[in-house]
Amino acid sequence: MTVPHDGTAERAGAERAPARSATTRHPVIITWQGASPPSMESVRLLVAADRMRASGRMITAADPERGTEAFSASFEASVDKADPSGRLLLRTATVTEERQISLSRSEDGFWLCDTGGGTNRNEFGGAIDVDVAGAVTFNALPIRRFGLHRTPGEQTLPVVFISLPDLAITVVEQTYRTVSIGERESVIALQRGDNVTELTVDADGMVLDYPGVSRRV
Repeated sequence: MTVPHDGTAERAGAERAPARSATTRHPVIITWQGASPPSMESVRLLVAADRMRASGRMITAADPERGTEAFSASFEASVDKADPSGRLLLRTATVTEERQISLSRSEDGFWLCDTGGGTNRNEFGGAIDVDVAGAVTFNALPIRRFGLHRTPGEQTLPVVFISLPDLAITVVEQTYRTVSIGERESVIALQRGDNVTELTVDADGMVLDYPGVSRRV
């Protein structure tokens, strides 16, 4: 039997097919290069309107002037609208030692921190954001959550700050402030203590240039 080609079948198929969000993106790989000390950060990233998934690796050379050793680090991070703190698994390796830490925030506001010797609970001053030293991926989290790359604003936040390669945790106060907004690039000022740096970010809030730290290649 021949079916008349009047477009009915195509329309019916389109109605049955699940709608795909226009904001869903395919995974991409982004790489940044740092100069002092020489370093590289590469991340496989999935960005959508309400979530971000990141799987990344860092390699950093030794810096004799600062007395720091060479290390590598890898991380798995996920954040979505229902859970802005998300989850983070971070591993580091030096010539003599390997370390790892897992962080997630419970519904009652406590962080669950596991370094392999058991899980500890800590409020970390009410912080819901994490920043990892030298890893520019994590600066996107508060910028995207507050839409600072799209709408002018300023936010001062307690942040769980993790140093590398020792994975020591401190709580710091960081301020993110919109400096300028463009169709393809925006500028966000990041202040920690007396230090202010202007980050250039893309349309998704991901860092293009972090002066003195790293630049996308």
